[in-house]
Amino acid sequence: MVIIKSELKTMMEPEEIVSKIQAAIADAQVRVVDLTGTRDHFEATVISPSFDGLMPIKRHRMVYAALAEEMKGPIHALALKTLTPDEWDAQ
Repeated sequence: MVIIKSELKTMMEPEEIVSKIQAAIADAQVRVVDLTGTRDHFEATVISPSFDGLMPIKRHRMVYAALAEEMKGPIHALALKTLTPDEWDAQ
């Protein structure tokens, strides 16, 4: 007898991603968009004074750390825009 075990990966709602990022980066303003309608490909814009003086890779690592478990399953792809408030205002 062969038993196949599969894991059902739950889909994420954009609001859940916003909450996770804001919990990790308390001063962040976050906007998340579902890019495909499948609830596994997202774009997140994160604006935070905590990013001041940090290179983009460090900013991205902060966001990915907040979503570490979700990046292992429910989130397949995440495009990031990480900005300080001044950078956001200059756009």
